[in-house]
Amino acid sequence: MSFTTRPELTGSFGMVASTHWLASAAGMAVLEQGGNAFDAAVAAGLTLQVVEPHLNGPGGDAPILLWSADRGEPLVVCGQGPAPAGATIAHYRDELGLELVPGTGPLAACVPGAFDAWLLLLRDFGTLPLADVMRFPIHYAERGFPLVSRIVEAIEGVEELFCDEWPTSAELWLDHGRVPRAGTMWKNAPLGATYRRILAEAQASGGDREGQIQAARDAFLRGFVAEAIASYVERTDVMDSTGHRHRGVIDGDDMAGFEATIERPVTGEHRGLTVCKAGPWSQGPVMLQQLALLQGFDLAAMSRTSAEFVHTVVECAKLAFADREAWYGDPDVADVPLETLISAEYAAERRALVGDEASLELRPGSPGGREPRLAPPPSAAAVAAGLGVGEPTLPQDERLGDTCHVDVADRHGNLVSATPSGGWLQSSPAIPGLGLCLGTRGQMFWLADGLPNSLAPGKRPRTTLTPSLALRDGEPYLAWGTPGGDGQDQWSLQFLLSHADFGLNLQEAIEAPAFTSTHFPSSFYPRVAEPGRLTIEERIGAEAIEGLRARGHDVVVNEPWSIGRLSAVSRDRDGVLRAGANPRGMQGYAVGR
Repeated sequence: MSFTTRPELTGSFGMVASTHWLASAAGMAVLEQGGNAFDAAVAAGLTLQVVEPHLNGPGGDAPILLWSADRGEPLVVCGQGPAPAGATIAHYRDELGLELVPGTGPLAACVPGAFDAWLLLLRDFGTLPLADVMRFPIHYAERGFPLVSRIVEAIEGVEELFCDEWPTSAELWLDHGRVPRAGTMWKNAPLGATYRRILAEAQASGGDREGQIQAARDAFLRGFVAEAIASYVERTDVMDSTGHRHRGVIDGDDMAGFEATIERPVTGEHRGLTVCKAGPWSQGPVMLQQLALLQGFDLAAMSRTSAEFVHTVVECAKLAFADREAWYGDPDVADVPLETLISAEYAAERRALVGDEASLELRPGSPGGREPRLAPPPSAAAVAAGLGVGEPTLPQDERLGDTCHVDVADRHGNLVSATPSGGWLQSSPAIPGLGLCLGTRGQMFWLADGLPNSLAPGKRPRTTLTPSLALRDGEPYLAWGTPGGDGQDQWSLQFLLSHADFGLNLQEAIEAPAFTSTHFPSSFYPRVAEPGRLTIEERIGAEAIEGLRARGHDVVVNEPWSIGRLSAVSRDRDGVLRAGANPRGMQGYAVGR
């Protein structure tokens, strides 16, 4: 019998699970009001922009996976904005002399896509008026929200930068020039005013529900928000992670030309489930590649906490993530051999590379006979100059985990899984008068020519954001995900294996001991790789840890509850809903009835 820190929730009305209890509560309040899963997800998502400001914001990005009972199909809302028109390799590399896109500052900004993605979801799939979902983030921005310890740690990590270089951020996040105390109720009055003005302009447009939502989208991307962003970027040199001041290239035309889009997911099969992921502009297909590779191993015959299991999963992950490095990029621009990469035939060929010892090389494959090409590793000078990381994992804290996540299931049969991120308080200076920051997703581009993920104007960066959805017999079954940068499709995979292969319920699968490979290049500045490195929770047990070291893994043992921030919801064929959320960090909660 498995013991967990909290129960798996069960009910039939609705379930919301997220990385913050206030977001989960906002989503549940919307369900109780009569809204559907999409209304609830938007309320939760916009609330996360306020209460987890160190992990996401309106200036960031948001991929959303959904099952619409009305449409009867899984879909992806792409809230990943592209690179600005002025973001060229020639400008960054030749004119500015940069080896990498900085991890902080406006040079790393892509077009903000998160706010537009949430409103597209509300307009096309929701039922409630805009005011009914925006009341939650407005309330917390104006009335205050608790500063959890991780927010305070994030502010503390950039206190000197705020005081010396980013005065607009110091004004917003410091208490009379000092780091605020954990537990303090904090307000973001400028963001509350921004949300109120967006809502007021939407209501003044005179349109119907859909018209008002579109007016709100226009206010952000083509109205006063875009104007304030463009004005600030045009006139401000910003100290970034290179240790130098640079001026960004994003402008009003870049924002005006963008809108979130709806596309079909990429799918794969596992244990009677159809797993749905976003396309190769995300890292999502690496989960499908890992699942295809693992089909050739009898996982059920292994112990979930054995060295054999961890080794097998990690070695398959290394192969899939090597292909991510060589082949993934925006499929609208790059020629990504996706069909081959996720095929059973290709997996069988690659599976032969999994041996008894830990691999220490990055080994991308040759789909269709094409030769892989990898970006050159960053120079020692670039790594040494990396002042502040692009991922909101604090340098003094070895625990991996960033970003936000929310899952929703309703009684109508709708499911939502979303992983919003970017626009962190430590990513870029606060835009005066708006209370928000630009995202830094552009740091995931390479400044080398000819790669699938090379920087180019109008191109989406290959993001790490990767929500998950699964169908059973063509019906909606499971929505899940986690923050965590490059760890997302490792921890989400481990959750799925725990649930589908080992029979753990949602809460048990979330709480199972987790592990992370950092063998391949990081998606975040300064893009370093740690060949053979495997970080694992101490709870896995001494026998497994020593077994992994004996196989050649460079094992780093983390605290018992330190890896991943998973949440999940599910729907059984009889309409029974279930949910679970991560106890790590004492922040994530599931609610429902």
